Amino acid sequence: MSGMNKSLVYKFAKGFRGRAKNCHRIARNRVEKSLQHAYKGRKLKKRDNREVWIQKINAGARQHGVPYNRFICALKESSIGLNRKMLAELAENEPYSFKSLVMEVKPTEAAEPTRLRDVGYIGMRLGVPNPSITTKKEQEMKNN
Repeated sequence: MSGMNKSLVYKFAKGFRGRAKNCHRIARNRVEKSLQHAYKGRKLKKRDNREVWIQKINAGARQHGVPYNRFICALKESSIGLNRKMLAELAENEPYSFKSLVMEVKPTEAAEPTRLRDVGYIGMRLGVPNPSITTKKEQEMKNN
């Protein structure tokens, strides 16, 4: 940074308060720090935009009864290659298009569950590879 000439430092320091705009030694330090902040801000802007996109997608998906994580997972399984920026744009400005996307992946999202905590079937507890789709009540009624 010390390689910058005075005119360039003063050009960058334009608008600073106090001696930071017209005293070379102070202006150089302030300009260097401001360039560091600008670099960091460019990285943070990407992170903040991603957070906003995720919030918009989550709000749009929950309107149709699907949480964000299941919606994104179902999109990947359906090999629909829309990024979060475009999905957020659709959720905000094109609700009918976004609804069609949600309905497109909703059947794959509601496919036959395979984990015990999702299913709660007795057959899963017994280790049966493909349990019949029966609830506990149906099992009890069958046994009686």
